[in-house]
Amino acid sequence: MTDELHHYFMKLAIEEAKKAEAIGEVPIGAVLVMDGEVIATGYNLRETEQRSMAHAEMLVIDKACKKLGSWRLEDTTLYVTLEPCPMCAGGIVLSRIPRVVYGASDPKGGCAGTLMNLLDEPRFNHQSTVVRGILEEECGALLTNFFQNLRNQRKSTK
Repeated sequence: MTDELHHYFMKLAIEEAKKAEAIGEVPIGAVLVMDGEVIATGYNLRETEQRSMAHAEMLVIDKACKKLGSWRLEDTTLYVTLEPCPMCAGGIVLSRIPRVVYGASDPKGGCAGTLMNLLDEPRFNHQSTVVRGILEEECGALLTNFFQNLRNQRKSTK
């Protein structure tokens, strides 16, 4: 895919992240694309649903499997605003997503190249190609601003 398409779909993921932010969730959004068409979108709902697995990527994978009637998400590309964590990287591998495009790196939990790359682990029976840093500044700013606002709110209530 071209950089232009990567930017287009990452902007859609950013819009999903903003939906999370609007309800007090960490602003992470994801979009799954097949043949140039969005087949599933989602955003972080971990706090809202009080479910540790309600990460944007996991929700998108689940929606796409239901929509396609298959756990195999071959021929898709996952766009996500933050580098996948170990759980999400595992879900990506197990659902056979061949391409992952992410915005901001995650120095504390990134498993698509920052701490390790579970998506390119040759001992697994499936690997994903990773494209890093698409609209990285915009994706990172969403998270930085969210956590800065959260800290400021906590300080003002003390």
